[in-house]
Amino acid sequence: MSTSNKKVINGWAMYDWANSVYNLVITTTFFPAYFVGITKNPATNDYVNFFGFNVLNSALYTYALSFANLLIVFCLPILSSIADTRGNKKGFLRFFCTLGAIGCSAMFFFSKDTIGPWYLEYGVICFILATLGYSGGLVFYNSYLPEIAPVKDRDRVSARGYAFGYVGSVILQLVGFALVALQPFGISTGMAITITFLLVGIWWFSFAQVTFRVLPSHVAKDKAKGNIFRDGFTELKKVYRQVGTMPVLKTYLRAFFFYSMGVQTVMLAATIFGKKELQMEDKMLIFTVVVIQIVAILGAWAMARASEKYGNFKVLIFTVALWVCVCTGAYFTHTQTQFFILAGLVGLVMGGIQSLSRSTYAKLIPETKDTASFFSYYDVTEKLAIVIGTFSFGFIEQMTSSMRNSVLVLIVFFSIGLLWLFSALHKQRKLAAASQTTVGA
Repeated sequence: MSTSNKKVINGWAMYDWANSVYNLVITTTFFPAYFVGITKNPATNDYVNFFGFNVLNSALYTYALSFANLLIVFCLPILSSIADTRGNKKGFLRFFCTLGAIGCSAMFFFSKDTIGPWYLEYGVICFILATLGYSGGLVFYNSYLPEIAPVKDRDRVSARGYAFGYVGSVILQLVGFALVALQPFGISTGMAITITFLLVGIWWFSFAQVTFRVLPSHVAKDKAKGNIFRDGFTELKKVYRQVGTMPVLKTYLRAFFFYSMGVQTVMLAATIFGKKELQMEDKMLIFTVVVIQIVAILGAWAMARASEKYGNFKVLIFTVALWVCVCTGAYFTHTQTQFFILAGLVGLVMGGIQSLSRSTYAKLIPETKDTASFFSYYDVTEKLAIVIGTFSFGFIEQMTSSMRNSVLVLIVFFSIGLLWLFSALHKQRKLAAASQTTVGA
């Protein structure tokens, strides 16, 4: 890897090491299983009372994710505009890191015995705060990528960040798994999981300090202090118009929007699927997700290498096609063995598609100093996809009382994304051919 400052790149990647424990330890593993277990009620068919509303417990989980990401959609344009114009990008990253770490740590008290009758509302609020911290920080974290790495290195640098994240997550998952499996000092399974929530918050905040020490600070590009609410959406509108003049980037973002609905929902709902549909034990679910993370490290590295040889769009097309197969297989999955096989495939494509999606966008955007605004647009696209994907998943389950029916809509999302990727590849080739013709003339 040839980069201008390896220390900065490794420090940047350390934030993935720090915050990925939330995304992979909590939302993918421990919290979904714990949430379903603590709210399980055969007498009401797993319906719970949340602020006076009767909601299916697993649907409530996906609704909470949708709500948190919807808040982020409205906040990010404002925040990224402030960061670009006032020069405090790192300050916002630090703020969201602290918010997320506090939200995770506060989940330690999420139990009926500790909180009482309002335990469910308390747990969901903490979860939403943690999600806001994670999602809010990503736009500022991602926006550093085009600043610290030249175009030719962005696939590898992006993959390094995801690899750091998966390695860190596996380490903490193994710690949590040991607590659940061994139950030292006579602690219960529930206590072992809530201790893991606390450890996630401490891990996230502590390791992020490495990133804050090495990332460069930014100088405000203008001293004018306009209306931050108007300016934020004005910046987003400006990026939207600029994207509209770039056919490959515009088509790619359409593809990204649809396949992200599927990718993020699968990652966030897979554990609940195993818990509710297959009746898997917590220990087995945790072990399965650890295997997924290990495979994901190899997947992120392999796809970065493959993109250098075959091009980003070809590898993304292959990956999204695999996601269609995974979701189709999930609909027909009825045994733990089948679930393990699908989990291995998910691990193979999970890290790779996230890393390659980010670096593909970083390659396609124009040279600009407004990187936070461009990555705000990227993150707004992704967060809207999560809102629609998770809400659709929960709503269909709520209406049909079957999570398998929810899987069908994910196949549709992935298929539409696949079609747009083919279109983006076609436009890229067409532009390249036109460019060669012009040079030849």
